[in-house]
Amino acid sequence: MNTPANKYSFLHALRPFSFGVALTTCLIGITAAWQAGLLVPLNALLVLIGGLLLQSGVNLINDYSDIEQLRTEEGSAVAIAAVQRNFRAGLFCFLLATPIGLYLVADRSLALLVLFLLGLAGALGYTLNPINYKSRGLAVALVFWLMGVFMVVGSYVAAGGELNGAIVAQSVPISLLVSLLLLSNELRDYESDREQGLRTLTVRAGYATARRLYWLLLVLTLLVSAALWLLGLLDAPWPLLISLPFMYRPLRYLNNPPDQRRPLTPATGQLVMVFGMLFCFTLN
Repeated sequence: MNTPANKYSFLHALRPFSFGVALTTCLIGITAAWQAGLLVPLNALLVLIGGLLLQSGVNLINDYSDIEQLRTEEGSAVAIAAVQRNFRAGLFCFLLATPIGLYLVADRSLALLVLFLLGLAGALGYTLNPINYKSRGLAVALVFWLMGVFMVVGSYVAAGGELNGAIVAQSVPISLLVSLLLLSNELRDYESDREQGLRTLTVRAGYATARRLYWLLLVLTLLVSAALWLLGLLDAPWPLLISLPFMYRPLRYLNNPPDQRRPLTPATGQLVMVFGMLFCFTLN
């Protein structure tokens, strides 16, 4: 088990394994714009940079709500200082992403401004009171939109595309996996979240129900991908079969005791990265 100093270190708070979310969602939007012959290379580069900055910001502010709990514990001054430092770094990441977003809005569409503002509000409301939708059990559902659909669609439009139903539909499989990654984090931390009174979806529903939801999201990812292929929105889906072993790997940890469940989230993050990259090859 991590000590507070390790738990709130900058690298731990940054959660590099989750960068696959920003990379894959942005790349899917960029690839779709390229396939449509609409790609603006400079915008594509800015989308990738901005996406990574936003993901970093979200990760770094994630632990801020822990301060209230830490203040009730002895010897937590170092941990509190680390959380506050990470929070400031997260806000700085958002600050760096702002001019990129404003440039893309001015160059492409005012519709992007709505997506950016919704994404920023969602990021700040993830763990900050009074919203704190993580503790309200809403995180798994909301990241589907905020870090999934909005990221893919926003990347597509920012990189040169025009908003349409096809790109929204094509964003669904990876968005399901983004929710899966968040759910894996809740499953990993189930016992500690319950002890701290953090009412995540997994704590509210119970571990067994959340575990079934994990399976459901995996199956839905495959079913929706197959449906997109049948509708002509994906080219040959066979490259996605390469991701099947990466789907199996995290399943091995679901039934493990808490101290052997730590690899669940990194393994799910690898799945998101691999599936997202392969998904780019199926777009038409």
